[in-house]
Amino acid sequence: MLLFREKISPDWVPKILANLPAVLVDHAHLERKAATSALAMEKYPFLYPRVDELTAIAMEELDHFRLVLKLLKKRGIPFTQPHASPWISGMMRAVRKGAQLQALDHLVCFALIEGRSCEKFQLLAEALKPVDLELADFYASLVESEGNHYATYILMARDIDHDETDRRLDFYLDLDAQLMRRPNPLPMLH
Repeated sequence: MLLFREKISPDWVPKILANLPAVLVDHAHLERKAATSALAMEKYPFLYPRVDELTAIAMEELDHFRLVLKLLKKRGIPFTQPHASPWISGMMRAVRKGAQLQALDHLVCFALIEGRSCEKFQLLAEALKPVDLELADFYASLVESEGNHYATYILMARDIDHDETDRRLDFYLDLDAQLMRRPNPLPMLH
């Protein structure tokens, strides 16, 4: 898995555990956005050979969205408006213009989002075991999928331009580290 250059803040897990309803709503929105993002990549002609993979990711993300909505309903948590993630917004602001550059940057950003999700879901699965076994098992069940999405997006980007993908990955890992150091008072996954 990816070697991030900044660790998750030690106060992140306690903040998440103290605000599980808000986090589940945030998670639902993230899964929905992940599905639409995968489908949006199908507009690029040079990704047409990867449409099956992008569609499979979108379907898996929609299934995760459905599962989170089911948890919300079961727990009596209303599905409310999303809050913008400063981390994701910061990553996406660095996406360059031009179809090939834009696609490559989006793929690298999506890979890092999936990589961070994989990392955070592992932390949550462990931290939730003593307080909410159902959620612990749920987050543990998502780890492999997030890791697979990370790898798929990186491979797609490298198929476009291997060397430029590595340069942009280096750039985005530095940006990720900067953004991770900024405090976010909201209880959200990213």
